[in-house]
Order: sequence, then structure tokens, then C-alpha cells
Amino acid sequence: MCYLAMDCWCRIKLRNLPSSPYLHSGTKYELPYFQSVVTTKLFAGFQANGRVYASKSSPKRLRKAKEQQKIVNPQLTEGLPDEPGGAPDKQQPSPINPTTNLESSASIAIASRSSVLQACTFTSTLIAFGGVIIRQGSHLASSQGWPIADCSSEISFNFETWHLQGVVGLVILISSSRFLLLRTWSDFAESSEASNQQVLTSLQPLDYAYVAFLPGISEELFFRGALLPLLGTNFTSATAVAALFGILHLGNGRKFSFAIWATFVGLAYGYATILSSSLIVPMASHAINNLIGGVIWRVSQPNNQNKEI
Repeated sequence: MCYLAMDCWCRIKLRNLPSSPYLHSGTKYELPYFQSVVTTKLFAGFQANGRVYASKSSPKRLRKAKEQQKIVNPQLTEGLPDEPGGAPDKQQPSPINPTTNLESSASIAIASRSSVLQACTFTSTLIAFGGVIIRQGSHLASSQGWPIADCSSEISFNFETWHLQGVVGLVILISSSRFLLLRTWSDFAESSEASNQQVLTSLQPLDYAYVAFLPGISEELFFRGALLPLLGTNFTSATAVAALFGILHLGNGRKFSFAIWATFVGLAYGYATILSSSLIVPMASHAINNLIGGVIWRVSQPNNQNKEI
């Protein structure tokens, strides 16, 4: 911006110089030399010296010089700004501001409330439908004697009182781990902020429960209720399913750090599923952790405004 302002300021001073008798006598001067010397004189006190001008040239040499300058730069041969018939200066394009580029590249597209709710409903229904198909398909195949684990019997929806301890333990573990990482890992904090802004910015307070519980239930039904028992109810299978769970959380502003976090969360839910043999524990923990994370983000954004694109 400093260089652009200086250039425009010099052009204005050149236009305001008193006309020279040389200019009205049809004399042609070497333009680059004229501009450099006059600009230097302007900064030295804004006084032009007559010795800076070149000697007169014949009309033939003048035309020849114009033709040569046309080849180099056609805009310079139209005539000086002060000459009669000279082409006016064209407005210089604004230079690219790196700060503006960084701000525009860092801007995040915010989905509207209806778009978020529709996407949440559609994807959660699709994921849950996939989990039901796998569970029912494995049950049918197992009953027919196929060497396939019955997912519905390996991981059920049974609930016992001691499962509450598992739910509370998972909520404390995951919520405290998220809080610690947000304070210590800047890359994860940026990814988490981008994800929250895209999904939660346009939502109403009651919508937070919807987008917290629906994905939590459907995702656990598919990953821990279908894929995990299908591969085997062991820690190796839990790790593989957690890695897949983490990879699928990449994109939309979420970096690799967010995938690592999602893998850790998937491991915790997988181990809890194996220990409890119940889908209620990971489902309840997942939904509650989603809700806590969303509410904390909402409270920490007092000036958050709805933005729709």
C-alpha cells in the first residue's frame, strides 16, 4: 500500500508541473529518462531543471523513436500526460495484500440451520441403517450356519446398573481430555474450532441436543454395534474400527490432529463396549460428550452470530 500511494502521489505532482516551452514546440523526449529525473527532482524539492530535457529531434527521428517505443511498451507512446492528446493514466490495480489473503483463506463457510439439521438427519439415518443391516444380516447368516459372528448377540442393548459407572467414567475421561488438548495443542484447537463453527454456529440452543444425540447413537450402532463384533470382540478389532472412525473425521477444516483425537475416542468407546457387552454404554457416553462439547463452545462464544451461506 505504501508503494501504491507513493506512485499515485508522484503522478499527481507530474500533472501539476508548469508547462514547458519545449512541450509546446513539438519536442520529443526520452520518456524513461524524463520520468526518472523529474521524479528525482520532485523529491529533492519539486523543482524541474531545464537541463534534464533532451535536445530537439527531427520529425523523422521522432516518428522512428515512437515506433521503437511502441514495440517496448505501447502505453508509453501515446504521449506524455501533459502533452495535448496524450493518453490519460490508467488506474493501477490494487496490489495483493497477504494479510487479506490469509484472512480470506481462513474464513470458514457456515452452513444454515436447516442445512445442518437436514444433513445430520440424513447421515445419521444412513449410518444407523447400515448398522441395522449388518447386525440383522450377520444374525441371519449365523443362524444359517455361516462362519460369521452374530453381531446382535455379541453386543446387545442390555443395560445394568453398573453400566452407569462406565458411562460416567467415559464422559469424565473424554471431556477432560478434550479440555486439556484444547489448551495445549494449537493444531487440534484450530481443527475443533473450525468444526464447531461449521456445524454449531447457526443452531438454536435446543438443536444442540438433536445434533449431539442423533449422531452419537447412529455412529455407535454402526461402528461399535456392527463393525466391531463382525471383526471380533477383541482389542485388535477395536483398534482397527477406531482407526477407521478417526480417518472418517478428516476434512471440512479438520486436520490430522482431529483424526488422532477421534481415533482415541473410538478406542475408548470400543474398549467400553467390549467390557460391558452393551451398546448403551458407548451410545450414552458419545451423545453426552457431544452435548457437553457443544454447550461449552456455545457458552465461550457470547458474540457468536448466525451466518448463512
